Amino acid sequence: MPVSPPHAKPLPLTALRAFEAAARMGGFAAAAQELAVSPGAVSAHVKTLEDTLRTPLFVRSAKGVELTALGARVLPEFTAAFDQLGQAVQLLHREATPQVVHIAALPAVAQLWLSPRLPALRAASPDIEISITAMETPPNLKRAPYDLCLFYDSDLGEPVDSDEIFPVCSPAVAARLHSFADLQNVPCLTDSTWSSDWASWLQAACPDAGITPRGPMFSLYALAIEETVNGAGVLIGHAALIQRQLNSGVLVAPFETALRLPRSLRLWSPRRHRPGSPAQQVANWLLSAATETAA
Repeated sequence: MPVSPPHAKPLPLTALRAFEAAARMGGFAAAAQELAVSPGAVSAHVKTLEDTLRTPLFVRSAKGVELTALGARVLPEFTAAFDQLGQAVQLLHREATPQVVHIAALPAVAQLWLSPRLPALRAASPDIEISITAMETPPNLKRAPYDLCLFYDSDLGEPVDSDEIFPVCSPAVAARLHSFADLQNVPCLTDSTWSSDWASWLQAACPDAGITPRGPMFSLYALAIEETVNGAGVLIGHAALIQRQLNSGVLVAPFETALRLPRSLRLWSPRRHRPGSPAQQVANWLLSAATETAA
């Protein structure tokens, strides 16, 4: 009577996912951020996997973790497998909820560019539900269930709007600015996402002025704009995001020099959408509305 070999013990999917993320991202902390769990949870899942296999997949040290030879060998297979699983999950979501379009966007873009256009978009496509997730960096589109991405980039997808920057402030603050040198006498607000804005604009506008901008740092560009409107100082404005404030007059540009950056606001998708699909309808509308000023 033939004897079948013993079945291999099933490996927990969560542990396999934790291993793949940690191996691909180069550490437990980065993997935890991607998986939206704690680094301790990632470490525990990996340890469970290693205990089940009775072999290490990482070498741990005070400086971090490194893949063992076995871990390095199997990583490409697991990455391809989880990419394929992620795409299958996205397909399932799309087929289950065909009239929902999920958009990932930079927080400032979601709040200041996309949000003012949503009423017109809903009116144009009343049968389509728009879901928006704000995040600082574009998602891994092989894993994340998003139909469209809206971020500043230099080459991905289709350009929606240019990225032109220049100082803006309230009219009262502008009255105190008669030359570039006067920037030394007012707070210069900075957004953490675009921390190099001031240096880039000053290099273009007055490279020999020796101006060192000083002022508070904000992690939300919308809050920085609100503070600028309230007279807190001068902020580097991104034209596509502050057009409403400029049109209403609550913000003005005290200097004529504007700098167009090589990147632009761009719209892209992880996959080709069929013509007439909800995602393609939304993409077409956003691209056609790009040149229009939000109400």
